[in-house]
Amino acid sequence: MSADSGSADSGRPDRTTAGPVTAAVPVTAVRATAGDLARLSINQETVKQWSLPELAAGCAGLGVPGVGLWRAPVQEYGVERAARLMRETGLQVTSLCRGGFFTASDPAARRAAMDDNRAAIDEAAVLETGTLVLVSGGLPSGERDIGAARERVADALAELAPYAAERSVRLAIEPLHPMYASDRCVVSTLGQALDIAERFPAERVGVVVDTYHLWWDDRVPAQIARAGAGGRIAAFQLADWVTPLPEGVLLGRGQLGDGCVDLRGFREQVDAAGYSGAVEVEIFNPALWARDGAEVVAEIARRYREHVL
Repeated sequence: MSADSGSADSGRPDRTTAGPVTAAVPVTAVRATAGDLARLSINQETVKQWSLPELAAGCAGLGVPGVGLWRAPVQEYGVERAARLMRETGLQVTSLCRGGFFTASDPAARRAAMDDNRAAIDEAAVLETGTLVLVSGGLPSGERDIGAARERVADALAELAPYAAERSVRLAIEPLHPMYASDRCVVSTLGQALDIAERFPAERVGVVVDTYHLWWDDRVPAQIARAGAGGRIAAFQLADWVTPLPEGVLLGRGQLGDGCVDLRGFREQVDAAGYSGAVEVEIFNPALWARDGAEVVAEIARRYREHVL
């Protein structure tokens, strides 16, 4: 995934069509059978081997009530068409990834980024998700002032937040692990994300708590409490931390329970902070992509019960 790409790997096959899928499951049936999976959501990139219809049918059939979507495959399928598919299968779109990349200092690049973010907000509104995940962007080539880059993130939000609010979309700043600070995301801690988000009304700008990016920070419990007190937790995402990391580091997220992250502890902290929304599993891992999608989702459901609930 390059800094301006729309998925975790630019080598995505054409998945705009699919073979046979199971029948649509009514929304009441999905929610009635969800049980202890009632908050579980599967991010589209976790099972990127599935087409969008396969994702919808597979999650609904396994009693998973939510999905997190990515812009590029949704655009390939058709945004309106994707929204209709989600309604027909009774799935909640828990987030849309992603907007952001606000740090360019070149005026033309900055205008292009703002136009793209308005398009992302419009897409989120069509998909009826209230959460657009934002990755802030890294340091522009040749620049070293990370503080100035963070200020450009805040400047962009000041322009975009009213536009998003008019469309009932909340902007969610996602801090990424510091290893991504130079090329992908200058917002590295939950505290930094909150420092920016708190300049705006909570209903307009929130934060993402992602275990993969935040597990290492001993300040996270206090920052989760801070986020909860301000009503700022817009999304909660899970992946485990495993080593060694692969070359490029992006595609090394671990299956739940395979690494060192206290996933249940994170879930208990966000719950205690007042968050009651979806728990979205977002794992970028080629080993999972090489397996049968239904097998992967069933394994996630088992691991979710074992390590998160």
